[in-house]
Formats: sequence, C-alpha cells, structure tokens
Amino acid sequence: MRSCSVLENLQITAGSVADYDKLRRYHYRDEHLGPFAAIFVIRPTGVFRPRAGTGVIGVIVYSMPSPAVELRNIATAKAFCGFDRQTQLALVNRNIRRISRVIVEPRFRSLGLAARLVRETMSRMNVAIIEAMGVMGAVNPFFEKAGMTAYTAPMPSRCVRLIEALSTVGIEEAQLIDPQKIQQKLDDLAPEKADFIEAEIRSFLQSYGRRREMSPGPQRTRYVLSKLTFRPTYYIWFNPKLTISV
Repeated sequence: MRSCSVLENLQITAGSVADYDKLRRYHYRDEHLGPFAAIFVIRPTGVFRPRAGTGVIGVIVYSMPSPAVELRNIATAKAFCGFDRQTQLALVNRNIRRISRVIVEPRFRSLGLAARLVRETMSRMNVAIIEAMGVMGAVNPFFEKAGMTAYTAPMPSRCVRLIEALSTVGIEEAQLIDPQKIQQKLDDLAPEKADFIEAEIRSFLQSYGRRREMSPGPQRTRYVLSKLTFRPTYYIWFNPKLTISV
C-alpha cells in the first residue's frame, strides 16, 4: 500500500486502556498500564479500516510527571526550584504531563506516525509543558521531529572513572557494547590487572544498591555495561499558548 494513501485515512482520537493493550506487546516494556492522565490513538478510517486489522495502529500514553528530574531544571531554568517539597510537587503536577508510551504497530512504522502522535496530541493536554524520557533518540528521533527539544545528561563521574580504568588494561569504550567479548577480555587479564579492575568494578557498583554484592561473571558484566552505555535523553515541549502557572 502507498504511504500517502495510508496517511490520508488516519485520525487521532481519544483512546482507552483496552486500545493500549492491543499494542503493548510491541513496546520494549510489555506490561499492564498503571495510572495515566490520557490516552490517544491513531485509528484507520473509511475504506482503509477493514484492511488495517486491529482498528488501532498507534497509541500514546500521557502520565503524571516525576516529582524531580535533573534535566528539567536545566531546560526550565530552574522554574520549579526554590520551593518547599509540597509546593514544588503541586507546581509540577499543575504544569507538566509526561509521555510514558508511544507505540506504533510494526506494519505502519517508518511513516512518521510516532512523531505525528506526539505533535498532534501535546497541545490537547492543556498544560504548559510536555516532557519525555527516551533511550532510542539517536536511532529514531521522533520526539525531536514532533517539536520537542532534547537534553542529554553528562556522563556520571563513576562511569568516567570505570571507563578510564578499563582503558588502562586494554578495554576501550567502543568495545563496551559486547558483554561476551568484554567478559572474555576480563577473564584473560593478568592477575595484577584483574585485581585492579575488580576493585574498580566493586567501587562502581556501590551506587547500585543490592547490585554491589554481585559476584564476578557474565551476569555482572552485562549489568555493569548496561549502566555504562545507558544514556537516556530528556525531551521537553513548551506550549506556546500557555505559561507556567505558579
């Protein structure tokens, strides 16, 4: 089917949890939906509807915002800082909604529908700010295509230290995407270098609760690398028709 004919026969409407459940298996967090603020869906219309199958080909879920987000303070010039906790929470809840899910049925991807869902529903939330956190921004920057601005957090000092330590024993940052190969390199280290890296890994894990007690091996290596390479991006959109309500 031609993409133009598809796009001409779609509409965005209010949705429900049942609509989300039809598509949630296509999201990397395939789980039941918790509390939410709103759901919108893309539905096929007209003669195209019978060919679409599910009746819902895209869904976006808006939730209440997290109380405190470091990059929000940067993006908003600390507009929500300097208040007592109760006042700050009230201001955040009054002015912000968070995009918590955007799912497009696989047959209809690469048509710009994720960006369309975001772009055409943000203003419907009737708040000053829409925000989102994404881990696939470099691969599919649909939040930015929809008009949101991206902010990336600097690498934590503990990550910098461990990456530098690994480099001193011949394990470079570009190699950190392959846990199996990294485990093999760790197993092959000479005793003195192995003891040095073990101490550095244990120091790194002190910031991760129960994970600090993980034993050396493939499972721990995968976990450590996931923390070294995970860089979520914060996205924000300011409603041009509304200002922050204090």
